[in-house]
Amino acid sequence: MKELKFKTNIKCTGCINTVTPHLDKTEGITNWSVDLEDPNRTLTVNSDESIEAKVITAIQDAGYEAERV
Repeated sequence: MKELKFKTNIKCTGCINTVTPHLDKTEGITNWSVDLEDPNRTLTVNSDESIEAKVITAIQDAGYEAERV
């Protein structure tokens, strides 16, 4: 299993509610979470495959930004 981390501009639970459908429908994601306590608002994604581009696209489709760290 691969763990990917992304710096995001997701700031609150409302933002998480907005990105949830986008990330949940992204094929290859086993699970994901956003650490709102981290200043980088780190999104952690677990997957069995390399899906970096899919995750970034899903976040952008929801109206947010993500950058791999």
